[in-house]
Amino acid sequence: MDTIIMLLPVYVAYLLGTASPGPSNMAIMGVAMSQGRRPALALAAGVITGSLCWALLVATGLSTLLLAYAQAIVAIKVLGGIYLLWMAWKAARSAARRGEVRPLPVAAPGSPGSLYRRGLLLHLANPKAILVWTAIMSLGIRPDAAPSLLPLIVGGCALLGMLVFSGYALLFSTEAMSRGYRKCRRAIEGVFAVFFSAAGLKMLFSR
Repeated sequence: MDTIIMLLPVYVAYLLGTASPGPSNMAIMGVAMSQGRRPALALAAGVITGSLCWALLVATGLSTLLLAYAQAIVAIKVLGGIYLLWMAWKAARSAARRGEVRPLPVAAPGSPGSLYRRGLLLHLANPKAILVWTAIMSLGIRPDAAPSLLPLIVGGCALLGMLVFSGYALLFSTEAMSRGYRKCRRAIEGVFAVFFSAAGLKMLFSR
């Protein structure tokens, strides 16, 4: 019972943070609406892997070393910000194009492997992920915590991440969502352009 009490706020915090709109979720939504279920699931798998990478980094204590070197975090933020701005430019260019419906350019058509790599890069380029995982570990790990608590935190949050990211892929790849995308393509891509621009600029200029 004590373990459940300690894990519950961790799982709730992770679920709220993961399910809230962010660059990874928005990219999965866009690919699901424009390209379908399988490409979206491939992108989601890359995002999930990126989240697990950050989780293992925090769990092994390497995050403390990374956070100690401000240059490393700055480099990640710059690369992540530039990547998001590139995605914003691609979305804006597509939104300005009339006529033919084309796949949302936040993740251009490609093999499942290429989409997986794009999802992985997208999540690894977000320095907020390591800060979120650090906060979650701090919330769940106490001096008197049992050794089994750490794998329960990582495993449980990994399962929640799979459900959330895969859920976005499945939900937004439905026929209703696809019809909505075809009908409002330019407006949707315009929203994506604004969102990725704001996220990229915030990442570049935030301290």
